Amino acid sequence: MTGDDYTPPDDAVHVRTTDQLRAVSNLVRHRVLAVLRDGPATITQIAERLDLAKGSSSYHVRVLERAGLIHVVRTRKVRGVVERYYAHVARRIVLPEPGPGQADVLMRHALADLEAAPEGSPRWVRMQHTRIGETQFAEFERRLGALLDELRDARDPDEPAATAAIAFFRPGGA
Repeated sequence: MTGDDYTPPDDAVHVRTTDQLRAVSNLVRHRVLAVLRDGPATITQIAERLDLAKGSSSYHVRVLERAGLIHVVRTRKVRGVVERYYAHVARRIVLPEPGPGQADVLMRHALADLEAAPEGSPRWVRMQHTRIGETQFAEFERRLGALLDELRDARDPDEPAATAAIAFFRPGGA
């Protein structure tokens, strides 16, 4: 958004408080966080990118800031008004495991983003059922994590956005 090379100071922020969980559970705030992955942005830039009213953008940014998930990284005075540039406080956000019967926030947001993707945009969706032992499960989990890390590290801010969402689990009753 600004062309600045901003690197969050921390590797990870762990969502632990009710305010933090409430902040990341909202789809609009999830999308605000996605915009900020590209670098620092103002409330106006976020509003334009997400096609939101500035007031709505401001509200969601304030919720994320109060939750300690984003912060102001610089200010600039434009025609007598102070613009604040917001950015992530960490490279990644670690969510708590959902409790029994609770929806997984991450998967819920990923599905909403998939459903909102422009018609004709590239997408790859696949599901695989199998039976494997604990050792194989742990190895696949490690490899999937490494693949996601590789994808994150290949980031190029000049290229179109892409999202990978993976759920690897033992289903109940199988």
